[in-house]
Amino acid sequence: MAQQTKAAYYTEFGGIDKLQVGPLDLPELGAADVQVLVQAAGINPVDAIVREGKFAPVVPSAFPTVPGWDVCGIVEKCGPEATRLPVGTEVYGYVRQPVAQHGTFAERIVVPEQYLTKSPEKLSWVEAGGLPLVGLTAYQSVIKAGQLKAGETVLILGASGGVGSAAIQLAKDAGARVLAVASAENADYMTKLGADETIDYKAGPVADTVKKLAPEGVDLLFDAISGDTLAQSLATLKPNGRLISVLNDGKSLSLPASVRFQHVMAQPSVADLDHLRELADAGKLTVPIAATFALDDVKKAFEQIESHHTTGKVVIVPQRPEKK
Repeated sequence: MAQQTKAAYYTEFGGIDKLQVGPLDLPELGAADVQVLVQAAGINPVDAIVREGKFAPVVPSAFPTVPGWDVCGIVEKCGPEATRLPVGTEVYGYVRQPVAQHGTFAERIVVPEQYLTKSPEKLSWVEAGGLPLVGLTAYQSVIKAGQLKAGETVLILGASGGVGSAAIQLAKDAGARVLAVASAENADYMTKLGADETIDYKAGPVADTVKKLAPEGVDLLFDAISGDTLAQSLATLKPNGRLISVLNDGKSLSLPASVRFQHVMAQPSVADLDHLRELADAGKLTVPIAATFALDDVKKAFEQIESHHTTGKVVIVPQRPEKK
């Protein structure tokens, strides 16, 4: 008889009302799999998009679907070919598999070892559980695709959200000047993360403010919000600047040929997670937590994330553990 776990799941696409919490069979432990006791699982806006069926052209779903791609936990079992992370290892990872079905919003999960690595020692389980997707998105966008260098200026749109919070810190670690855009009430929050200047997108056209702060323009525009804020900000780019967006595919943008554009969707990468762990353990990367929710309160967690006004990270805590 298959081992079971308590999990959040849905059996058809739709709204928050489709979510259930109850026992589900764990997948059989494969040769290259590990079983993880989940301590924390970050919830992200994409989890709602997947639940609604809007992400199916990119990542198809199979029902019942357990949502969630972020995880931090403790290895309980290992398949015979899973030898890198032995039983008892504290791990974290971005578990976006080819089919959305066996997600992380559960007390236990079975997952290929290739998605996981050792979790940061300096972060709590909750913080580590909230880091993978936002950390990978920011790192793969700002540092790898955006090639941000010391002495350059970066303009970050949506800078108070999970991805933006990580982007501010990574940009400062790279030695860049950081201009962070969000609402005025989040100015102190962004400054504490390392922003050199904060810009209230409600106070008028973003480009007008940026031109006063950086008359020659910005080297990199990192878009984690899109919409009108992005449209207002395009004029801030230097003629040979770079635009990286995690939401916009660029098809509707009128960009000069000299501007390099790239749309980035975070990819699972143990090597990148290892780098994020090193930064966290060196005190250069923190994960501000907005709220935590028990597994039974998964609907409330989705309501929070779907408000689109979250500062920092929302994390589901299946075990309600003592702080690490």
